[in-house]
Amino acid sequence: MFPAIGLSLIFSIALCVHVVRTHQQMYWLWIILAFQPLGGLVYLLAIIAPEFLGGAKARRVGQAARDILDPQREYRAATQAVDDAPTVANRARLAAAASGLGKHAEAERMYAEALQGMYADDPQLLLGRAVALIELDRAAEALPLLEGLSAQSPAARTPNVALAMGRAYHALGRQTEADTALRWAAAHLPGFEGMARYAVFLAQTGRKEEAREALAEIDKRLAKTHSHFRKEARGWRDLAANAVG
Repeated sequence: MFPAIGLSLIFSIALCVHVVRTHQQMYWLWIILAFQPLGGLVYLLAIIAPEFLGGAKARRVGQAARDILDPQREYRAATQAVDDAPTVANRARLAAAASGLGKHAEAERMYAEALQGMYADDPQLLLGRAVALIELDRAAEALPLLEGLSAQSPAARTPNVALAMGRAYHALGRQTEADTALRWAAAHLPGFEGMARYAVFLAQTGRKEEAREALAEIDKRLAKTHSHFRKEARGWRDLAANAVG
C-alpha cells in the first residue's frame, strides 16, 4: 500500500515539475495534486502525450481531455482575443465558443458585430447568427438571413442551412416547408443532429409513428457508432427520445 502511495506521489511531483518547466497553466498543479493519480493521468493524456505522439488523433484526444476538465477554456481564450484585437475572426471565434456553452445572446451579438464590411454576406457568420436567433426564439429574424443565404449560390444550400431553415419554419408554423427542409437535412447531414431534430419535429406535429421509426433508426446507427463519438450521439438521441415519449 505504502509503496503505491509513494510511487503516486513521485509521479505527481514529476508532472508538477513538467508543468512549471514548460509554462503550462498553473491550475494543472492543483488538478495533479488534488486528484492523485487520476489528475496526473489526465495531464499525461492531455498535455504530454500529444507532444510525444504528434498527429491529428493525439491532438484531438488532448483537446477532448482539456475540454472535459475545463469546458470554458476556449471561451476564456476567445474573450481575451476579442479584448486584445476585436477582429472579425476573433469575434467569430468567441461567438462559436459562446454558442457551445449555451450563451446564445452573446453569440448572436458577436456574429452581428462580425457581419460587417466585406464580411457582411459571409455564409458561416450568417448561419451562426441565424442559429443563435433560433435558439433565442427569434425565428422571424432568423428566416430572412437563411433565405438570403440560400439564395446566394448553390454552394450555400448546405445541410446545415437546411436544418436551420427547417427549425425556423417549424417555429413559425410553416410545417410543410419545415418538413421538406428537415427531412432533407436528416438525410444529408453527417452525425445525429439532423435525424434527431427531424424526429422531434415529427413528434411535435402529431406524427408519432413516424417519430418512433426515426428514433429506431437513430438507435440502429448509434449501436454502430465508434465510442469516440458516442457521447455526443447519445445527447441527440436523448433529445429525440424525450420528444417521442
